[in-house]
Amino acid sequence: MDQLDAMRVYIAVVESQGFSAASRALGIPVPTVCRKVANLEEKLGVQLLVRTTRKVSTTSSGMQYYDDSRRILEDLNDANRRVAGEYQQIKGLLTITAPALFGRLYILPIVNDFMRLHDEVEVRLLFTNHMLDMLEEHIDLGVTIGSRSPGSMEIVPVTQMRQVVCASPQYLSAAGSPGKPDDLLDHETITYAQSCTQCPWQFKMPTGETREINLKSRLIVNTEAAVDSALQHMGLTQLYYYQGKSYIEAGELEVVLENYEIEPTPVIIAIPQGARTPQKVSALVDFLITELRKQF
Repeated sequence: MDQLDAMRVYIAVVESQGFSAASRALGIPVPTVCRKVANLEEKLGVQLLVRTTRKVSTTSSGMQYYDDSRRILEDLNDANRRVAGEYQQIKGLLTITAPALFGRLYILPIVNDFMRLHDEVEVRLLFTNHMLDMLEEHIDLGVTIGSRSPGSMEIVPVTQMRQVVCASPQYLSAAGSPGKPDDLLDHETITYAQSCTQCPWQFKMPTGETREINLKSRLIVNTEAAVDSALQHMGLTQLYYYQGKSYIEAGELEVVLENYEIEPTPVIIAIPQGARTPQKVSALVDFLITELRKQF
């Protein structure tokens, strides 16, 4: 029995919570998955899994063995990468995560340029607005807008992102431009939010205090469609500058209430902490910082 292979299969069963799901993830038949786990249990003389008709769960010994197996395989992968030169050379697979729109508009072009410079680098991009477990997903680095980062990470500051209020020149010509935050109560507004009916927008007042204005927006969206609606003259919207950057620079959207903007939000790179950082990761971090600071 190849014990390392059996350990990989066992880890897949635990993480997939089932033999069928592990079979699909690994691309091997279900009977093979079952046999490898059974052989592993027989070799160890311990029951690792509790099997029912509905689910598979670990015994206490099984959970300990899962943790130990993951550590062993991660150490083995580190050893393989060191031998392959990933810690000394810019080569190998890089897995990167970033917010969906920010990733598509700004991270993807930078990564493409990085790959043109380093032809032994491969990249897997995960663009999502959900927080991912970087260790669980084997992610090398994540670009995040905001100070929050997943888990125990090394944090590298990159730049800062303004939150702006903007609308189309056509809307402002027809409805007038707000001079202070309270004026928004007399305007049509478009709010980018997951779920709310009274959606507060934040502003920094001349006294230095942060104030929330509760707006009854007629249009609430949970995607960047707020930009599209503003371009269609439906009202004012508050968003991160990058979401409307190209339209603002082209004059299709106009920023208002600039004197009342709250403090910019940090843009950071999060890297899983470890004894050593592969050269490919260090090189990409430096490249991202340089290119993002040029744009923001």
